[in-house]
Amino acid sequence: MSAEITGPHDAGGATLQGPGSAEYAAARQRTNMRRDITWVGAFFVAAGVPALVLFSMGGISALTGPVAILAWTLSVLIGFVDAFIFAEIAGLHPRKSGGTAVHGATAWIRYVKPAAPVSLWCNWLAWTPVLAIGSGLGAGYLLSVFFAPSASINTWQVSLVNLGFLKSGLTLRINATFFIGAAILLCVWTIQHRGILRTARIQTILTIGTLVPLLVVTVIPLVSGDVVNRNFSPFVPINGHWNLTGWSFFFGALFIAAWSAYAFETTVCYMSEFKNPGHDMVRAILWAGALCIACYFFVPFVFQGVLGTKAMLAPGISSGAGVGAALAGMLNAGPAVTKIFIVLLFFTLILAIMTAMSGSSRTLFQGGQDGWLPKYLSHLNEHKVPTYAMWTDLGLNLILLLMSNYVFVLAVSNCNYMIFNFLNLNAGWIHRIDNPRVPRPYKAPLPLFVLGVCFAYLNIFLLGAGANAWGNGTFVTGLVSALIAVPVFYWRHKVTDKGRFPDHMFADLVLAGEREIGPRRAGLLPYVSIAVGVGFMLLGYFIFW
Repeated sequence: MSAEITGPHDAGGATLQGPGSAEYAAARQRTNMRRDITWVGAFFVAAGVPALVLFSMGGISALTGPVAILAWTLSVLIGFVDAFIFAEIAGLHPRKSGGTAVHGATAWIRYVKPAAPVSLWCNWLAWTPVLAIGSGLGAGYLLSVFFAPSASINTWQVSLVNLGFLKSGLTLRINATFFIGAAILLCVWTIQHRGILRTARIQTILTIGTLVPLLVVTVIPLVSGDVVNRNFSPFVPINGHWNLTGWSFFFGALFIAAWSAYAFETTVCYMSEFKNPGHDMVRAILWAGALCIACYFFVPFVFQGVLGTKAMLAPGISSGAGVGAALAGMLNAGPAVTKIFIVLLFFTLILAIMTAMSGSSRTLFQGGQDGWLPKYLSHLNEHKVPTYAMWTDLGLNLILLLMSNYVFVLAVSNCNYMIFNFLNLNAGWIHRIDNPRVPRPYKAPLPLFVLGVCFAYLNIFLLGAGANAWGNGTFVTGLVSALIAVPVFYWRHKVTDKGRFPDHMFADLVLAGEREIGPRRAGLLPYVSIAVGVGFMLLGYFIFW
């Protein structure tokens, strides 16, 4: 018979089943994922993150001009600092899979209950559109190689639904991009069906073979002298001034850059699949961070330095569809070599899609296990892979693939990402207060920890200040999509689970020899942090919009 944890040690009044029961042990045995990889494998799985620069680099350059490189540099450094807190709270949960929101949710559930599922949901909604956007851009890359822009295969489409109430001109449509993109998604799903070890091996090959093009298009213009100073002068936003409009553009760039530049935190998704979690997790996230710092500085720097602001205003650049051809064209190597490089950059996008499917599906899986999201998501196949979560990812992204504006999809996705970052960075100090004696394989240095918590409020400010730079409906659409998590959670918790959380949810936070988690010690501070965060978000919104 499982123990019940109630009173001052419960999750804000909810009933929890303790880890000392036979039912708990059986549940853990059924749901454990295989510990197949070291930090090197996770590093290569996460090595698709630098490819995310291809998703938004054109849009950011078109919005801000020469100062885009400043936005990218600041953003990746903020993400690097944040990763130290994520690494610490991930270390508290060595048996959990999924994004780092899984680790922060156990802090929030004991205070502001809806904040826990919202954080997890936002983390997933931030990651999963990588599949649709990446496959859509990849389809565009292939079509540009084999067909002229005016060819009928590039111009035909069938409009299904007008979504102009969300953003002017937005529709759901079927075209060649959709069919090619869907085929790409199915191929990635098939690769990942047999487990993380196979995925890591394939991504090792892809990393070596496909990050090389990014390296080549970065190094050759630097060596040849094609990066010119005048393309960074005057160093002002695209409107020519550091006035209110100029700052709104810059904050919009910082906002959208975070979606790519913070993303190497995906390495913590594999906590329950590391052979040695305490050793492997920190190394994976720090090495992935170092790779991203290099890529997110040099690639946008060379892109702007070679092409200049005028080229950034071309429609294909702002939408992202023409970024591959623009990068390949920087080599000045002739049409044949340009096409070869576009194909290689296509495989770079595949690398990003594989990274996203691995991480987002495991976030859904752990949400299903821990009682945040629908229970069916906790299913594992015979290879210990969360296939039902992967099918859910695939289904949503086939719908997103129908959308006519991938930049809008990215911006709404990033609204969720900023909410997740705010909640998860604050979860770091809640865990330190509530769980001071729980073993930590890694503990972030105090200066970096404090700086990371401060960045939580910068991130939520950027949500208010920068979201609508990508369309007037972005901010509201992002908030609504985040709040969908609340009814989903309460249906799972109240209807499916009858008000009880699964046996194993807090297992990692129960000290050896004890049968329950420690008391809540943070008092009113979590509620205050939510209120201050909402204030920062609204401040940014009302100043700039």
